Amino acid sequence: MKKTPRSISRLLPTLLLLLLALFPETCLATAEEGFSEGVVLLATKGFAQKSEGAEKIAASGDQRAGKILRACLDGQLYLTREGQNLVYGTAEGDNLQVSDALTGAPLSVMNAGQLTKVTINNQLRGQLKTLLARLSLKNPDPAIRLAGVREMFADITPETAKVLDDLRQSEQDQRVREALQTALALAGVRGNDPTERKKGLADLAGSLDPEVRNELTRLIAEEKDPAALREAKRSLAKIEDSLSWYAKLETLFFGLSLGSVLVLAAIGLAITFGVIGVINMAHGELIMIGAYTAYVMQQLLPQSIGLALALSIPAAFIVAALVGIAIERSVIRFLYGRPLETLLATFGISLILQQAVRSIFSPLNRSVVTPAWMSGSIAINPVLSFTSNRLVIFVFAMLVFAGLFLLLKKSSLGLQVRAVSQNRAMARAMGVRASRVDALTFGLGSGVAGIAGVALSQLTNVGPNLGQSYIVDSFMVVVFGGVGNLWGTLVGGLALGVANKFLEPWSGAVLAKIVILVLIILFIQKRPQGLFPQRGRAAE
Repeated sequence: MKKTPRSISRLLPTLLLLLLALFPETCLATAEEGFSEGVVLLATKGFAQKSEGAEKIAASGDQRAGKILRACLDGQLYLTREGQNLVYGTAEGDNLQVSDALTGAPLSVMNAGQLTKVTINNQLRGQLKTLLARLSLKNPDPAIRLAGVREMFADITPETAKVLDDLRQSEQDQRVREALQTALALAGVRGNDPTERKKGLADLAGSLDPEVRNELTRLIAEEKDPAALREAKRSLAKIEDSLSWYAKLETLFFGLSLGSVLVLAAIGLAITFGVIGVINMAHGELIMIGAYTAYVMQQLLPQSIGLALALSIPAAFIVAALVGIAIERSVIRFLYGRPLETLLATFGISLILQQAVRSIFSPLNRSVVTPAWMSGSIAINPVLSFTSNRLVIFVFAMLVFAGLFLLLKKSSLGLQVRAVSQNRAMARAMGVRASRVDALTFGLGSGVAGIAGVALSQLTNVGPNLGQSYIVDSFMVVVFGGVGNLWGTLVGGLALGVANKFLEPWSGAVLAKIVILVLIILFIQKRPQGLFPQRGRAAE
C-alpha cells in the first residue's frame, strides 16, 4: 500500500520513539556531549562563549543543567586555579566549601585565593534567568512551572511567546494556564501588531499581576496611538477597581483577626464581670499566665513544637483556672458587694503576678515558636493573601466561643451560672450553691483568659506586661457589647476590631484607638447597657 505524506508524518513520532528505544546510548551520548561542551564554554573568559555554553547546557536536557545555571547566576560557580576544574563554592566562615560541579561530590575547603569566580554580566544574567525559567516550565510541579512563567514576564520575547503558546495547549493546571495567557498578552502588547496589541490589552484587563500594572503604566506614558492609549487606560482602571476592592477585603480580614483576638481576651472577663460583678483588673495577668504556659510547654517539648502548642491549650486553661479560683477564694469572696475595693484588690494582685513572673522568667520577653503549619500565608490571588496564624486564631476564637456558648446553654453548670447571674436570691432558694458557682465561674473565666494567652503567644512576644496591653480593650469590648452577654462580646469585639483597622489608614493607630474610645463613650450615653442588655446582679 502506498504511503501518503500525511500517513508518513503520523509515523514519524513512532519511528523516533523506536530509534530512541533502539539507540538510547546514542541519544544520551549526544545530550552528554552537549552538556560537556556547554560546561567548557561556560568556564571560558569571553561572555559570548559563556552565553553559548549556557544555551548548550539548557538545551542538553541534562538533570544537572538547572543546578549549574542557578549556581552561575548566584555567583557560586568557580574554577580551581590548580587544574581549572569547575566547582561549586558555598561560604563556610572565611573560606569556601567546594564540591565538583559535574558529579556533585564534596572536595575540600578552599580559600578565595585558590579559586576564580565564573563572572557574568547583566546580559548574561538576564539570559540565565530566562533559561532557568524555560527549564522550570518542564518541571512536573505546577508551582515551579507557575514560578517559571512569572519569571519570564519581564523579558518575554516573540520566540519565548511561541514556546509558551505551545505549552498552553497541553497545560493542565488552571493557574499555570492563566499565567501563560497573561504572558502571551504581555507579548502582544509589547509587539508592533495593532491587532495583537488590542487583543493583549483586552486580555490584561482582569489581571492583578504587578507586572501587568507596570506594563500598562509604561504603555500609557509612552503610547502615541489614541486607540491603544484609550484601551490601556480602560484596562488599568479596571485593574485599579479590583485592587481597591481586594484592599478593602484585606482590611476586613485584618479587622476580623484583631476582633477575634479582642473576643478571646474579653470573653473570660465578660463571664466573671457579668455573673459575679467583679471588676477584675488581674484579667490581663491571667492572659499572661496562659502565654507563659505555652512558652514552658515548648521548653519541655522542644522537638515537637506543634504538639507542645496543642497541649498548651488545656494546660493554660487548667493553670489559669486554678490561679483564678485561688484569687476568688482567698480575696474576692470577702469583697462581694464592694466593687471599688475589688478593683483595688485585683489591681494589687495583677502587680504581684507580674513581679512573680519577672522573678521566675526574668523581665525579658520570651519568644514562642510558631509551628510550620501556622507559618506563611494563603495566597488567594497575586494581591490578596491571608496570614495563616491569624486565620487559625480567628477559627480558634470562634470554636472557643461556640464551646462556651454550648457550656453555658446546655450544661447544668451553665444553668446554675445563668440562674445566679439573673437572680441570686431566687437561685439560692432553689438550692443552687451560689458561692460554689461564683468560684467555678471565676475559674472558667480565668481559664478562658489562659487560652487567650496561648493564642496571643503566636502573635507577639511573651512578657510580664503582655496582659496590660489587652485589659483596657477587653473592658471596652465587654461594656460595648453588653455586660455578661456572650453574643455581645462576640459582636462587640469583631465590630471594634474592624472599625479600628478601617480607621488606622486615615488617622494612625493611636488616634484610631482614641476615636473608638470616644465613640464608645457616646454610645454608652445613649445605651448604657450596651448592644445586648443582660439582666444581672447589678439590676437586682
